[in-house]
Amino acid sequence: MEDKVFFNLYTSEEAELLACRRSIEFAVDAGFTRLVIEGDNSNVMHAISSNVANYSFLGNVVDDIRHLMSGLQWATTNKIRRGSNKVAHALAQHARNLDYDLFWLEDSPPPAMEALYQNLILL
Repeated sequence: MEDKVFFNLYTSEEAELLACRRSIEFAVDAGFTRLVIEGDNSNVMHAISSNVANYSFLGNVVDDIRHLMSGLQWATTNKIRRGSNKVAHALAQHARNLDYDLFWLEDSPPPAMEALYQNLILL
C-alpha cells in the first residue's frame, strides 16, 4: 500500500476524474485488460469516452485516462444514475476515513457487501 496524496479538490468532476484515473492505473498494474468504467457524472463519462480534445483545466487528467484506456484490450464507459451507485457511494464514504490506499482483489469489501445487502432488503 502506498500513502495517499491529498489534494484540494474543488469540484465533484475533479474528484471523479482523479478517482477514475487511479482506478484504471490500478487495474492496468493488476493485469486487467478488459474494463467497464461506470460513473454518475455525465460530463466525466462523456469526456473520457469522447475523442474530442479536452481543453478544460482537467484536460490533462482526461488525456491520462484516455491513454490508459487505449492500452486495454477492451473498455467501455457507462453513465449510471447516482441513486443506482450505492455500493460506490459506500466505498467512497469508507475511503474518506483512510489515509492510505486499500485494495481488495479476491474478497469483497465489507462496506460494499453491506450496501448490497441493504439493496436486497429494499427489493
